[in-house]
Amino acid sequence: MYNHPTALRSVLSPAYLEWALQAHYDIGTWEECKFWLRGLNDTYRVRTSQETYILRVYRTEVSEADVHYELSVLTALKERLVTSEYTKVGEFVPTKAQTDYIMLDAAEGKRAAVIFHYIEGTENNLKDEHSCYAFGRSAAELHQAMDRINLEPEREQEQVSASVTELESDIARFKLDTKFLIDEPLERIIRYIGEAHKETAFLQAFANVLKEKIVAVSRSGLDYGLCHGDMHGNNNVFERQERFIHYDFEWAAPGWRAYDLAQVKVRKRQSGDSEQKQKLWDALMKGYRSVRNFTDADEQAIDLFVIARRFWVMGLDVAFIENDMGALDYGEDWLNDFLEEFRGMGIV
Repeated sequence: MYNHPTALRSVLSPAYLEWALQAHYDIGTWEECKFWLRGLNDTYRVRTSQETYILRVYRTEVSEADVHYELSVLTALKERLVTSEYTKVGEFVPTKAQTDYIMLDAAEGKRAAVIFHYIEGTENNLKDEHSCYAFGRSAAELHQAMDRINLEPEREQEQVSASVTELESDIARFKLDTKFLIDEPLERIIRYIGEAHKETAFLQAFANVLKEKIVAVSRSGLDYGLCHGDMHGNNNVFERQERFIHYDFEWAAPGWRAYDLAQVKVRKRQSGDSEQKQKLWDALMKGYRSVRNFTDADEQAIDLFVIARRFWVMGLDVAFIENDMGALDYGEDWLNDFLEEFRGMGIV
């Protein structure tokens, strides 16, 4: 029983953040801290006497181990991509004590805070074949660099710096597998709408068939390795001097590379008729294959992972209803929109 005020998810005051963080960072005198964006996490723009930064305050559900994993991946990728002509990743700012993040007190519990360098560049909306080719090439370079990251430091390393080997083996990182993409979202969705709901049986059947199809195609030996995990466009299309800058690696984890590219294929900004979309997609795949191999079986699996991504997004909606979005906009209309979409996919 709660007998005192309790917060589900707070928005921390910029003034508090400046007070709590400025002594920990050697980034000059703070001149502005502005609440910038409320997403899965909270983003602030920080301007100091030196430059502009982005401050991310993670939700309480993101553990210290999760943050450490994400930032360790970024550290390793920065080293692996140092000579890349076309690919770069966002960079975070270590504290004066050389830690990656600071834990903050919030009304709902502890929240991690990380400061990133502000990314200057132009957002490329991938509306022409040249841009799609260039992005495909950069996505492949990212995957190629990820192939060279050893996530288990107890194994022998080739001559790499200590920063690359900081991905500690005691971090039980999730995998972008059918459990993550289908089983866990299904459990959340059914718990939300109720076992007795008339559409529960369809959702269970849909999820089971989708899972069976992914398991079947994965037996062909699909390309598997560390993935960005959220390559939907907004996190990957800032371009500076012919380089795409990839950031927001919160969902980075081992998985099928077809899942990463599925998020690009259905990116919301891509418009036009089906023939034009196919030309753009073909250009992207040509760019990707100019750097690393991606088999026909991998490409054919992408459409299955497009469906899996949509099912995961539905489950993500549910995860944020109770403590963030509220239930008003997530009733029968919301449910029916997804059901109509899933039925139109023709797998059940």
